[in-house]
Amino acid sequence: MFTFSFNHIAISVKDVDKSVAFYQKVLQLEEIANTASNSKTRWFSLGEGKQLHIIPRPNEEVKTNKAVHFALALTALDSFVKHLNTLGIANSDWLGTVNKDYVRKDGIQQIYFQDPDGYWIEINNAT
Repeated sequence: MFTFSFNHIAISVKDVDKSVAFYQKVLQLEEIANTASNSKTRWFSLGEGKQLHIIPRPNEEVKTNKAVHFALALTALDSFVKHLNTLGIANSDWLGTVNKDYVRKDGIQQIYFQDPDGYWIEINNAT
């Protein structure tokens, strides 16, 4: 049996600068050095050694659906929803009801919203 630890998630984007601005403004992520290459791929810290890699692919189509998402957890979900509202970013529950959170069977609240390329991001309070 292997024991894995999560390292990073990588997404391809049409406009890397637009995506970088989004992730810095909306999620307030800290950009870190891309230590793997001299490419235009940009890296962000997700905390605890975990990373988000944003890879420019301006000529490729990005296709995704809500089932393909990544989730981040924090304790102040209500505060984050207010932050999204201030930025004019719509959020919804799993079913797509705008400005509504979803409470899972285990009591965890979650919301969903999309980045500029249509990737779904879940924010929940499972900390």
